Amino acid sequence: MAASRARTALAGSLLFAAVLWAVYLLTFLIKPIVFPLLGILPRQLEGLDGVVFAPLLHAGTSHLLGNTLPLIVFSFLTLLEGVKRFASVLAISWLCSGIGVWLFGSGLTVGVSGVVFGLFAYLMVRGFSNRNLAQILLSGLLFLVYGSILWGLFPTSWGVSWQAHLFGAAGGVLAAVVLRREAPTQKRALP
Repeated sequence: MAASRARTALAGSLLFAAVLWAVYLLTFLIKPIVFPLLGILPRQLEGLDGVVFAPLLHAGTSHLLGNTLPLIVFSFLTLLEGVKRFASVLAISWLCSGIGVWLFGSGLTVGVSGVVFGLFAYLMVRGFSNRNLAQILLSGLLFLVYGSILWGLFPTSWGVSWQAHLFGAAGGVLAAVVLRREAPTQKRALP
C-alpha cells in the first residue's frame, strides 16, 4: 500500500513538472505575446486571468529549473497524503498566490514559485496543525534542506515577485489549517 502510494505520488509530481516543461517549450518563441495575455497584470482586469495561467509560464530556463526540483519534492510529499488533499493544497496555494499578486504585485508576473512556496509552507505547518510528530520531524528536515528559500518572502531581488512567494506561503498555511486532520476520538467505556 505504501509503495503504491509512493509510486503514484512520484508519478504525479513528475507529471506536474513535465506539464510545466511542455508549456515552457510550447511558448518559448511566443513569450512576448503570451506573457501579457496570460501573466498576472496587477490591478488590471485583463490581467486577472493570469491568476489561473501565470504559474504555468516561465521567463526562462533558469527560472523553470529553479522551480522544478523543489516542486517535485514538495508535490511528492503532499501527494503521499492523496490526490484529493494535494489538489486542495495546490488550489488554495495557487489562488492565494495569484490573487495576492494581482492585488499587491508590482509588474507582470509569471511562474510557479508561489505554488512552490505554498506547498513548502503547507508541509512546514501541517504537522503542528495535525499534532503529528512524524510530520513535525519532516518539517524540521525540510527546513534544514530548503529553509533558505524563505528569503524569497522578502523583496531582495529586482524582478522576483516576493508577493507571489508571500501569498503562496500564506495559502499553504491556510491549507494546513483548513485541511487539519481531526485527532481520532477514543470511545469511553460505560461504567
